[in-house]
Amino acid sequence: MVGAGAQAQCFPFFTYEGEDLTRHENIPLSMLVKFQQHYGDEKITKWDIFHYVYAVLHHPEYRARYVANLRRELPRIPFIGEEAKTFHALAEIGRKLAELHVNYEDAPEYKLKRVENRDEKLNWRVEKMRPTKDKQAIIYNDFLTLDGIPPESFAYRLGNRSALEWVIDQYQASTDKRSGITNDPNREDEPDYIVKLIGKVITVSLETKKLISQLPPVDVHTT
Repeated sequence: MVGAGAQAQCFPFFTYEGEDLTRHENIPLSMLVKFQQHYGDEKITKWDIFHYVYAVLHHPEYRARYVANLRRELPRIPFIGEEAKTFHALAEIGRKLAELHVNYEDAPEYKLKRVENRDEKLNWRVEKMRPTKDKQAIIYNDFLTLDGIPPESFAYRLGNRSALEWVIDQYQASTDKRSGITNDPNREDEPDYIVKLIGKVITVSLETKKLISQLPPVDVHTT
C-alpha cells in the first residue's frame, strides 16, 4: 500500500536484472546456512527467513529498541532466541502478516455505520476526506460520514502514520498546479470503491494488531 512517488525502501525476495529479467534471490545461501546453524534446524528455508524478517520489522520491541538506528541506516536483523520453535513462530506470523498486507483488497469489509445527509443527493465521489477530531468517524463527503471506527484501527502504521490515515490522505482528488494533471481516485465502474477500501483497511489494521500481539519477546542473540 504505497502510492506513486512515495519514498519507501523495498526488500523483495526476488530481484530481476538485464534485458532478459534474470531472476535472483535476495537471500544468499550463506545466510540460509547461518540461520540453520543458529537454530539447529536444516528444514529452515529462505522463504521462512523472508517471513521471519517481515515479522521482526513489525515487532514493537524491535522497533522501539532500535528506533535511532532505523532512522539513519538500513535495518539489521538479529537472531531472536536460540530455539527453532521461536524462529518458526516468528516466521509463521510474518507469513500471515505478508499475506494479509499483500492481499488487503481481498479482506472483508469492517462494517461501519453509514450516516447519510438527507439534504444531499446520493454521492460516492471523494474530493478530500477528513477524520473527526475524536477519530471515531470519517467525513467522506457532504453526503456521507462513516462512523464507528475502532481506535485500534490507527495502531497499524506505515512509517509515521497509520494505514487508515494514509488512505485518507492519498485518496483525494487534486490537480497539480505546474502540470495541470489531475489525480482522481474515484472509479466510474465502482463508485463506492473507496468506501469499501476503508472498511478493508480497517479490517487489515485490526488483524495486523492481533497478529503483532502474538509475537514472542525480543531476546536478541548474536553469532
